[in-house]
Amino acid sequence: MQVTHMLFLYLQVLNPFYVFQAFTLTLWLSQGYIEYSVAIIILSIISIVLSVYDLRQQSVKLHNLVEDHNKVQVTVMVKDKGLQKLESHLLVPGDTLILPGKTSLPCDAILIDGSCVVTEGMLTGESVPVTKTPLPHTENTVAWKSHSLEDYRKHVLFCGTEVIQVKPSGQGPVRAVVLQTGYNTAKGDLVRSILYPRPLNFKLYNDAFKFIVFLAFLGIVGFFYALGVYMYHGVSPRDTATMALLLLTVTVPPVLPAALTTGIVYAQKRLKKKKIFCISPQRINMCGQINLVCFDKTGTLTEDGLDLWGTVPTADNCFQEVNSFASGKALPWGPLCAAMASCHSLILLNGTIQGDPLDLKMFEGTAWIMEDCDADYCTFGMPGSHIIIKPGPKASWSPVEAIAILRQFPFSSSLQRMSVVAQVAGEDHFHVYMKGAPEMLAKFCKSETVPKNFPQELRKYTIQGFRVIAFAHKGLKMKKLSEVENLAREKVESDLTFLGLLIMENRLKKESKPVLKELHEACIRTVMITGDNLQTAITVAKNSEMIPGGSQVILVEANEPEDFVPASVTWQLVENQENGPEKNETCVNIGNSSVPDGARGSCYHFAMSGKSYQVIFQHFNSLLPKILVNGTIFARMSPGQKSSLIEEFQKLNYYVGMCGDGANDCGALKMAHAGISLSEQEASVASPFTSKIANIACVPHLIREGRAALVSSFGVFKYLTMYGIIQLIGTSLLYWLQLFGNYQYLMQDVAITLMVCLTMSSTHAYPKLAPYRPAGQLLSPPLLLSVFLNTCFTCIVQICAFLYVKKQPWYCEVYRYSECFLDNQSNFSMNMSLERNGTENTTLIPGSVLSFESTTLWPLTTINCITAAFIFSKGKPFRKPIYTNYIFSFLLISALGLTVFILFSDFQDIYRGMEFIPTLTSWRVSILVAALTQFCVAFLIEDFILQNRKLWLWIKKEFGFYSKSQYRHWQKTLAEDSTWPPTNRTDYSGDGENGFYINRGYESPEQIPKAKLELEGQTTEQHFWTRL
Repeated sequence: MQVTHMLFLYLQVLNPFYVFQAFTLTLWLSQGYIEYSVAIIILSIISIVLSVYDLRQQSVKLHNLVEDHNKVQVTVMVKDKGLQKLESHLLVPGDTLILPGKTSLPCDAILIDGSCVVTEGMLTGESVPVTKTPLPHTENTVAWKSHSLEDYRKHVLFCGTEVIQVKPSGQGPVRAVVLQTGYNTAKGDLVRSILYPRPLNFKLYNDAFKFIVFLAFLGIVGFFYALGVYMYHGVSPRDTATMALLLLTVTVPPVLPAALTTGIVYAQKRLKKKKIFCISPQRINMCGQINLVCFDKTGTLTEDGLDLWGTVPTADNCFQEVNSFASGKALPWGPLCAAMASCHSLILLNGTIQGDPLDLKMFEGTAWIMEDCDADYCTFGMPGSHIIIKPGPKASWSPVEAIAILRQFPFSSSLQRMSVVAQVAGEDHFHVYMKGAPEMLAKFCKSETVPKNFPQELRKYTIQGFRVIAFAHKGLKMKKLSEVENLAREKVESDLTFLGLLIMENRLKKESKPVLKELHEACIRTVMITGDNLQTAITVAKNSEMIPGGSQVILVEANEPEDFVPASVTWQLVENQENGPEKNETCVNIGNSSVPDGARGSCYHFAMSGKSYQVIFQHFNSLLPKILVNGTIFARMSPGQKSSLIEEFQKLNYYVGMCGDGANDCGALKMAHAGISLSEQEASVASPFTSKIANIACVPHLIREGRAALVSSFGVFKYLTMYGIIQLIGTSLLYWLQLFGNYQYLMQDVAITLMVCLTMSSTHAYPKLAPYRPAGQLLSPPLLLSVFLNTCFTCIVQICAFLYVKKQPWYCEVYRYSECFLDNQSNFSMNMSLERNGTENTTLIPGSVLSFESTTLWPLTTINCITAAFIFSKGKPFRKPIYTNYIFSFLLISALGLTVFILFSDFQDIYRGMEFIPTLTSWRVSILVAALTQFCVAFLIEDFILQNRKLWLWIKKEFGFYSKSQYRHWQKTLAEDSTWPPTNRTDYSGDGENGFYINRGYESPEQIPKAKLELEGQTTEQHFWTRL
């Protein structure tokens, strides 16, 4: 349903804070306080209109995103009626779709006949064509998804993806059965994730809500105070209620939501200038607390494209010499060349070869070419409607004239392999070619065909950071194409012959190393989560200095329980050795040494595969926090495992950032506190942040702006809190005189508070990341003490001034004793115009609000507001100095100059307009000295005590206060454990059923958590004032 503008407006205006604001403004307008009320009304209307417009635009975009597939004309096959055309929104699960050609899919459907090529950029973030194959026609009572296991996606066409090519099977058109429609589809799930993001807990919003409740409580105290004062003076009930309600509204400034939102808007604009776009602005503040960043490897830390380095073929169960691509010679013909030319998912679209960049690079290395099947190939007995590959002009000599790719079993990140069934021209039998991760592929090969030194040869290349792909082959005895089409993947991928290795280079991006160094210097942990080989990941981590030189790497390998052997975890120390004087390479050996005593602490890093992570998660759950505290490398991780790992880090109270290219990282990007997608595909719309510049330089930019925005939010909040308290104290004192001058507060509200608040947050982020984070909660001792001490200083100065002015020889209660004031008129530097009424009584104009108390308190409170804004606008280390914020500095100086000018001026119009009484110059000087003294004391205490980080760290240490974060607890516990980290040993699960691990050799029963750690007090991410 499309939501109207009026409904958006209705929902926005009913925001509790705006309801309170409306009550406040109505009360102020009734008392003649028109100017400031009108300013706030205009500001609120602008804020509401912009919010409604923004929400409306997002709603329209989402509506269009959803509605696009509802307007598609589709052809369905209806029983007894044949083919019918209808609108896609009429589809229901079970309908049979006919796919005629290029189209956008309006639903999730399962392919049952024919094959097609689709782009799944909307889901994965990659615009790489993916081949979909029909569901096998097998007699099986097991559900199709269970039967297909993790590979079921190869049969499913997802809503929102584009069909770019169809291939009929010869038995009719390409057909698919509708599985899901609407919000139950993959696209619907994406829209839901945008509409209803996962709740995240951020203490700032909870604390801010508590703080506003406290301010409201102060207002209630002021309300009863005003009731008591006015009842004591015998004022009418109506006036008493009105004035009491006015004091109630003083403590919660109506400009608060606009001021806090403005800071985030400024940060968002600065990020936009750096090509970083945000769809969840409230997360910018959260970025200021990030202390752990996870990175994908390929396309994020390393270049997207791969360069061919060489091939290592096998013969007679032994590896042969390396064929280097650097020599410029064509790849020699052999089974490995045939596998590289045919085992891929490339397609020919409009005469252009398209597909996965890795497949494309590999195919180009063979110098073969791709063609569509035509009549010439049918003479070889090759089937039609299939891709044909043949040697190109630059290819090496080959006895094979052409190869037809008959069937594909697509690559899956969970399976880590793909295979094809092909036919060589002139032959009547078929061949199976397979490629994938070397460790995975070796399991499907005959053991006698895998070289004995396979692990050593593989490690030789992976430790140098190369990407290694293995190939295998076998012949099929079948002679009919129909038999091939019904083959199960399990039968095809078995008893293969190992062919060799393809070595590809994956270079680091030039920005990766400096950025990781900057994060390391800022004490922000960096972790690699990749789907690549573990040894390759370790090498990339060392080369990028994610693992600093001299640090120890401990390989954690866990195995599932088998028969009578329980689940086990093995700890092996990875040693660094030089491969030789002529090669500047890092080699990895699994040694038998242990971590030196002096090297314990944070200088060791755990590395593990996704398989080991899964086993530890299931069988060694109490070990997981200990490993994660120092875990740096997580390789061969599936998309689901990446999301799970992010969540486990969050349970340790880390604020986690995730940076990935959007391909297999969508789940992790959504799960993290701050997900940064380097992809511009539709999938990135679910990521809070998207960088148009595809490198990790965006990460420190985002953290810097997050810290600046967080500090600005704290500063604005402290300032507005003090502003409310300053006005509460001053107004409470003046209530004893039953006086309230509108124009005296108009300058404070409009010229100072409103303008200052809207520019206070525009100070830019400091260019260098500090080695510590800003405070993450409002209810922290430094902040509470700052507000408390400033309140005390304000109370002391204002009360002393209020009482001291009464003791001056020239003081008189003007509103009661106008004759006394007239007799002393000659003592002042200017003469106020007087009017005498018909009864000869002298009155001042306006006589109802004039008093020496208000004349004395106004400059004190005004200068206090100005100096508070300066004190709370802290610059380094998270923001640039205050003087770089030119507009804010100009406004502060102008406001201070105007206040001092009004204080010392002797112009009748100013005094009449501001409703002041002229006083002695010496008294004015005393007021200024008192205000400046208060500023100096407050500034020195704020800067040298309350903002002194070393002092607070010393206090925490002396009084035994420690961080409540789980990761800090584990760091402290493990640092005191002399047996941690374990090396070169194998441990077994104590009880495989209850899911926790006991090893009394180094773990006491007290350290075993009784249950998994839960995220505390998750609340929906929202503006805190909506919770009032």
